[in-house]
Amino acid sequence: MSEQLIEGLPDAVSLRCLAWVPFYLHPKLELVSRSWQAAIRSPELFRARQEVGSCEDLLCVSAFDPDNLWQLYDPHRDLWITLPVLPSKIRNLSHFGAVSAAGKLFVLGGGSGAVDPQTGDQDGSFATNEVWSYDPVIRRWTPRASMLVPRAMFACCVLGGKIVVAGGFTSCRKSISQAEMYDPEKDAWDPIPDLHRTHNSACSGIVIGGKVHVLHKGLSTVQVLDNVGHEWTVEDYGWQQGPMTVVKGALYVMSHGVISKQDRESVKVLVSASEFGRRIGFAMTGLADEIYVIGGVIVPDQWNLEIKPMSDVDVLTIGSERPTWRQAAPMTRCRGTILGCTQLRI
Repeated sequence: MSEQLIEGLPDAVSLRCLAWVPFYLHPKLELVSRSWQAAIRSPELFRARQEVGSCEDLLCVSAFDPDNLWQLYDPHRDLWITLPVLPSKIRNLSHFGAVSAAGKLFVLGGGSGAVDPQTGDQDGSFATNEVWSYDPVIRRWTPRASMLVPRAMFACCVLGGKIVVAGGFTSCRKSISQAEMYDPEKDAWDPIPDLHRTHNSACSGIVIGGKVHVLHKGLSTVQVLDNVGHEWTVEDYGWQQGPMTVVKGALYVMSHGVISKQDRESVKVLVSASEFGRRIGFAMTGLADEIYVIGGVIVPDQWNLEIKPMSDVDVLTIGSERPTWRQAAPMTRCRGTILGCTQLRI
């Protein structure tokens, strides 16, 4: 940056001023000058946002339609930002892991059951080991070090800044117990202890109390890892089955038409969720002190045989005495079954 960013101010001070500008305005800031464009796309600005406390928590969402497209949701301005298309060669990538680490969005593994409309041939693979990261500073997707094992429908979460993946199915559609850990700074994968059980079912992962919890569909047992150097332990928490998310360290589950707050000792019903009874394939995720229910499809019934893909976003505020629902701006590009959803701090 040869010219001064802001006349009369040292560039270090100017960067701290720019750090207060909301992320959604960054493309407009780049139009001011080449030096502003370089500043907006620099790691120094990201560090300055951390220093002055102006980082924003956004939601990242990908749905069945359209192919391999992600959108970011800005909750303070109730608006959606569309990212460049994920450049994977696999069409209709699904059953992948999605997390954020080191200020980037990561999309890991997954596969596709897509069929070529011209030939009718299977297009893609059931499981891949490819890993992509999206850097919101330079607004670009980059291939990263591949996982040690191709996998789909697996547990994926972040523990201590590292990405942990475990279980799922590999390319021959066989359930696996292998687990591994990724260091975003080194761009390297290392094996960690295997799961005790595979259960031949899809699994998911959540982090509560600094521990990774791997849950298999249809089973009450949970496999827990509190340190990547230790073995997994098997616990029976008796958690209800259904969409779940963690908000401020507490677990919330949608089951039997209600949303409940759960711990090992008790279940506290918060609010009715009966209106989601015919809605499947949605994402349920936490942001600040709110729960977001995003997208999905309305399944047919005897009065309406149409399958309706949705872009709706329903928000439950749980930080008050009486939790209340409201509607946020619907997704502008994505709709239907949600394939990936995670939070990103920028």
